[in-house]
Amino acid sequence: MKVAMIGAGYVGLVSGACFSEFGHEVICVDVDPSKIGRLEKGDIPIFEPGLEQLVEKNVQAGRLSFTTDLAAAVGPAEAVFIAVGTPSRRGGGEADLSYVHQAARDIAAASGGRKVVVTKSTVPVGTGAAVRRILAEANPAVEFHVVSNPEFLREGAAIEDFMRPNRVVCGVDSEHARQIMRELYRPLFLNETPIVFTTLESSELIKYAANCFLATKITFINEMADLCEKVGADVQAVARGIGLDKRIGNLFLHPGPGFGGSCFPKDIRALAATAENHGAPLRIVDAVNDVNESRKKAMADKIARALDDDLAGRTVAILGVTFKPNTDDMRESPSLAIVPALQRAGAAIRAYDPEGMEEAAKLLDGVTWCEDAYDAMEGADAVAILTEWNIFRALDLDRVKKLLKRPVMVDLRNIYTLDEMRAAGFRYVSIGRSEIRAED
Repeated sequence: MKVAMIGAGYVGLVSGACFSEFGHEVICVDVDPSKIGRLEKGDIPIFEPGLEQLVEKNVQAGRLSFTTDLAAAVGPAEAVFIAVGTPSRRGGGEADLSYVHQAARDIAAASGGRKVVVTKSTVPVGTGAAVRRILAEANPAVEFHVVSNPEFLREGAAIEDFMRPNRVVCGVDSEHARQIMRELYRPLFLNETPIVFTTLESSELIKYAANCFLATKITFINEMADLCEKVGADVQAVARGIGLDKRIGNLFLHPGPGFGGSCFPKDIRALAATAENHGAPLRIVDAVNDVNESRKKAMADKIARALDDDLAGRTVAILGVTFKPNTDDMRESPSLAIVPALQRAGAAIRAYDPEGMEEAAKLLDGVTWCEDAYDAMEGADAVAILTEWNIFRALDLDRVKKLLKRPVMVDLRNIYTLDEMRAAGFRYVSIGRSEIRAED
């Protein structure tokens, strides 16, 4: 099947590459000529494990290509995907749909025959109906079918999530649209992957509801961690104890400095705004957003307490600045709140991240970027782990202790055990567990 993917960002590029791996002929379109130029040279503009190899394989096979010419891509396509950005509007949580609406107008202008137009972008309820109206008004001579096909890709594991998903959700408005989606996802049908066919509105809401529920689990365990610290409990034991209940499950019960990334914060705000606009406010969702924002700011205070609330003239080594490992994505990362707060309190920052430093340098001023974790720690008064990259899980603690002015570690991801940090002689502060002092 011939497919046009409008938008060659994270979702569009991953989805386009994976559809081409399924055997479809995919053309990814983007308005940014520099991005298309890089992709044509095999230079992948984002970090995602396995993506470079997947793109190269399918480009060489002739199934995947890139262009800035939307009309040339849309003309022969049977299915056209909209995978453009939907950022939050300034001053409110509503999703900015201007790129989606413009893509729909451009698709209509470029279409000369029947088309299935699929929204892959994360969009609020009612967007599919709006896209259908735009298409019909812009080109009433063409028969358009509209689909909502939300993505559920985790950064760092996106290819696996696309190729072996828990489910695929398709909101369709016709039998023809249903058949096109079945053909697109035929390899997954053969693997008996659950395919949920529903209405446009239900599909759009499924995406937001899923992300907000997962964010709620994270926020719940973060608040439980705060309670554990007060009463002397261990949040990891609590998480395991409740996670073994099959009604709850153990995923997304890992305490930390708050969630970030391109999806959860934006989607929470958008769902809350949609609910408010329809007179059905979601108080749990509102609370999740408020708690998460305040948590990021509180983490800087936690680091300061490990240095006896005296950061003036101190140096803090920061390990990991991306919102999660295996990505270079800095969007809504806790580090964007934590690092500036430490700097305002007088601390100098030395930082290292395996993939995110280039992007982080555009967003964080006054940071000394280092060659590796040990370089960041040299001469620092304390080290704080913000992102749980695997290379931080087995640091040489004896070497760390020698590099630091004082043996202080703040582990906001709980990647070390209390026993090993006690044995190593550190003052060790983590999330939802007892603090270990060097003299303990």
